[in-house]
Amino acid sequence: MANVLLLTGKPGTGKTSLIKEAIARAGTKAGGFYTEEIRSSGIRQGFKIITPDGKEAILAHVNFSSPFQVSKYKVDIDSLNKVGVSSIQQALRECDVILIDEIGKMELLSPQFRETVRQAINGGKKVLGTIMLNPNPFADEIKHHPEVKTLLVTGDNTKHALAEIQSWLAENESHA
Repeated sequence: MANVLLLTGKPGTGKTSLIKEAIARAGTKAGGFYTEEIRSSGIRQGFKIITPDGKEAILAHVNFSSPFQVSKYKVDIDSLNKVGVSSIQQALRECDVILIDEIGKMELLSPQFRETVRQAINGGKKVLGTIMLNPNPFADEIKHHPEVKTLLVTGDNTKHALAEIQSWLAENESHA
């Protein structure tokens, strides 16, 4: 059984919600981070990183000043490293499941993030996360790692995907 389960799919298909629900139902000790949209008047303005223990940082925003940009969003690599990367490193030491939401274009701008993802995947602990659907050299390397299983999430298969995540968490619990 793969130690790493990464959800992939188009934006808005519910990948982050599935991870949050599966972890809440499993009641397992999880660390790392997930991302949420920042919206103003219904329009997406950016993204923030949130850790299970309540730390937050803005990952990217349309009004940032940064040399790093993905689409219309300027990316704050320092916030990613201080909150996102450090929370993954802490989870490697202290938690049963490491959350990485997501392995995407913005996050991959950080060499520290890429190295920490490799450490998590090779660390022997369970990793539950999301990964970009589109081709990318680093993301493709991760998707093809022998410890990684990917699960395509569409708007139509969320119930099946949740059941599969729960089964994966339970099966891995029995092997822990």
